[in-house]
Amino acid sequence: MSYTVGQVAGFAGVTVRTLHHYDRAGLLTPSERSPGGYRLYGDTDLARLQQVLFYRELGFALDEIAEILADPQADALDQLRARHQGLREQIGKLERLVEVAERAMEVQRTGVRLTPRERFEVFGEISFDLSYATEAELKWQDSAGHRQAMARAAEHSKEDWARIMREAAAWRAEVLAAFDADKPADGPVVRALAERHRQHIGRWFTDCPPAMHLRIADDFVADPRAFALLVPPAQQRPGLARYLWQAVRANAVEHESANPQPHPEPEGESGSPSRSSAEGSR
Repeated sequence: MSYTVGQVAGFAGVTVRTLHHYDRAGLLTPSERSPGGYRLYGDTDLARLQQVLFYRELGFALDEIAEILADPQADALDQLRARHQGLREQIGKLERLVEVAERAMEVQRTGVRLTPRERFEVFGEISFDLSYATEAELKWQDSAGHRQAMARAAEHSKEDWARIMREAAAWRAEVLAAFDADKPADGPVVRALAERHRQHIGRWFTDCPPAMHLRIADDFVADPRAFALLVPPAQQRPGLARYLWQAVRANAVEHESANPQPHPEPEGESGSPSRSSAEGSR
């Protein structure tokens, strides 16, 4: 059975102009002509076209394809091996470019200008989730506080980050001790820990009034990625995120007692401030 150039173009997903070009180059000359002189392609022609398109997809030039098809037994395997090696090298280069691009995006979205090795040395178990950083950027992009925090984070040296992480680790150890001792989230000890966290943000990143601190703490309950920036998964306990949220809320209420601004409970959570009730809400 024979097919017109238009039909073959439709089968193969190429243009008529491409088929004409293959013909002129001697790469794919149709085996028949109609009485009117139009190109007609048979099954053998279609099989050859499939080979041509296969090699084109691999990036071979037309003259290389012509050479392979002229003597496929002698040259095709060597040509494919060479192309395979070239593609692997390209993939390696692209992967390195992707890594560089991801690092650049992470710097832009987290504000941390450290090398991967420095990040590992400073942050240890604390890791930045790029998807969360991207969402946070979109969520807070219109916030002056977020812009200030990003700008100040970008200015921190490795020594600054090391000090920040030491402060955070010491604070975290006290929080875990209070939680394990079942101290109430709205009691003076844990409220003071919440206040220290608020001051830590203000000292290193951006002014953090109690209302803003509470909005930040909302994410501890709502998004595990946010809480993992505060407490690495290996140190987390069931109910701990909720416990800290309650402590932040209690601290905010205490600071704003002259003009209280009620904040709704996170959806699906109970309002009792103790550790046991936080665990009981699971």
